Amino acid sequence: MSGLGLRNVSRRFDGLMAVDDVSFSVKPGQITGLIGPNGAGKTTVVNLISGLLTPTRGSIHLDNDDISHLEPADVARKGIARTFQTIRLLKEDSVLNNVVSGFHRHAHSSWMSSLLGTTAARRETEAHCEQAAELLRRFNMLQFASLPAGNLSYGHQRRVEMMRALATQPRLLLLDEPVAGMNDREADALGEIFRSLAKEGLAVLLIEHNMRFVMSLCEELHVLDAGRLIASGKPSTVREQAAVVAAYLGG
Repeated sequence: MSGLGLRNVSRRFDGLMAVDDVSFSVKPGQITGLIGPNGAGKTTVVNLISGLLTPTRGSIHLDNDDISHLEPADVARKGIARTFQTIRLLKEDSVLNNVVSGFHRHAHSSWMSSLLGTTAARRETEAHCEQAAELLRRFNMLQFASLPAGNLSYGHQRRVEMMRALATQPRLLLLDEPVAGMNDREADALGEIFRSLAKEGLAVLLIEHNMRFVMSLCEELHVLDAGRLIASGKPSTVREQAAVVAAYLGG
C-alpha cells in the first residue's frame, strides 16, 4: 500500500473504546482531513499513527511497513512527523535553531565530531542552517530567525513547529489543529504552503476544527464521532450527509 493505511484500528482505555474499528488511507501528494466533535478520537488516532499509543487491535502501515507497534522514535525514522495541539518548542533558543533541530535525525557526524568542531561536522551544520533558512523563507519567517522562539506570537510559534517537523524530511506530515487561533488570512497563507507541499509528493493528514479551511483544502475527508468513522469521501459529499450534520456541522 502506498502512503498511510489504517486497517480496522481500535484502541481501548479500560472500559472506554476511544477508537473503534477505524480504516482509512492517506495518499502521497494528497491532503486528507480528519474531523469530528471534541472527544471524537481524532488526537487518539494521531497518537496511534505516531507511536505514542499502540492499537488494541488492527494495524497501521506506511507503504509496506507495519508500524503498529513501533516506538515513536522508530516511527519518526520511517518518515512520519507531527505537530501537537500544545506547542512544544525550545522557547529560549532561536527560531533558526529550533528548525535546525529537526535536521538532527539526518545528521552523519558523531556527537564527538560536533563537540570538537571537525570540518565535516561544521559543514554539516552549515548545510542544515541553509536548509532551515529555506524553510523560513517558505513560511515567510526569515526575519524572525535570530529571535527566541518564545518571543513570537502564537501563530508564528505554530509555524516554527511545522517547519521543525518538515526539517525531519517526512513522507507523512500529521497536522493537529495547525490553524487554531489564526485569522482567515493567516490560515489561507498556510493552506497555500500545505498545497505546495502536497504537490511535491508529501502525504498530509489534517486534523482541524476550522471547517472553512478544511473544506477548501482537503481532497478526502473522514469524520469521526465517538471513536467511530461515520463518513468518508469528498468534502462536498461528506458535508451533506445527515450523520455528519447531526454529529458535527450542526443543523
